Amino acid sequence: MSGFISEFKTFAMKGNVIDLAVAVVIGAAFGKIVSSLVANIITPFIGLLMGGINLSGLSYSIGDATMTYGVFLQSILDFVIVALVIFMVIKGINKAKDMTDGNDEVEEEKPAELSDEVKLLQEIRDSLKR
Repeated sequence: MSGFISEFKTFAMKGNVIDLAVAVVIGAAFGKIVSSLVANIITPFIGLLMGGINLSGLSYSIGDATMTYGVFLQSILDFVIVALVIFMVIKGINKAKDMTDGNDEVEEEKPAELSDEVKLLQEIRDSLKR
């Protein structure tokens, strides 16, 4: 049992797991910000452009059942904004990565000009090989 616990501890303390946990927490907070942006700023603005319609209040009733499709539209708008921001961040990261990859190219060093002594030694070596 202690082997399992130590193995789990090793796994949980790896950098990737901690990075993932931080990303989930930041993502959840970002999701709340986007939801607030959509519900409190974008949706009322769209409703104003559409003649004062409250999108979150849009619903359709069938008998006792009420389908609040306005809330669903807000959720779709939330998703589109989050997806767009993530796409832009990933695109920026890839562009930055491509820019740094181009700078990592090491110029091939040209061999230094051989001294007269080295040239003479090479000639002697080549003549002895014959």
